[in-house]
Amino acid sequence: MAAAEEKAKGGNPQPAARPNTVKYGIKHVTALVEQKKPALVLIAHDVDPLEIVIWLPALCRKLGVPYAIVKGKARLGQVVGKKTATALAIVNVSKEDKPNLTKIIEAVNQIPNADQIRRTWGGGLLGVKSQARKNKKEKAIAQETMPGLA
Repeated sequence: MAAAEEKAKGGNPQPAARPNTVKYGIKHVTALVEQKKPALVLIAHDVDPLEIVIWLPALCRKLGVPYAIVKGKARLGQVVGKKTATALAIVNVSKEDKPNLTKIIEAVNQIPNADQIRRTWGGGLLGVKSQARKNKKEKAIAQETMPGLA
């Protein structure tokens, strides 16, 4: 209303400040992550089917957006006033709340050796068939390179 009155007087109204909101919904959060806008992304752990959100952590890692997996989609739903929510993105934060958000992001990123753990899933061991194939190939190479047996 104040902006309309200012414009009617011939002045240049100031744009209204954007309200601090939490964005939700998997499609909306995905679009925001692709634009690198969120300060933090929260993903529910109990989404069914899991394929809805399974790729979101990889996208966040790739684009450098901090993320956390939270217990319960009902908890995320309480934040936005819905029954449930699969993912949330915190985009705008007021100046007085930025230190708290920074502490939360640091706590989320505190997992020791997270990248090393992610890279070594499965133990790096070959299966029985793969080991046999590898041994057979190594023996063939060793016989070809032996001098005087060819």
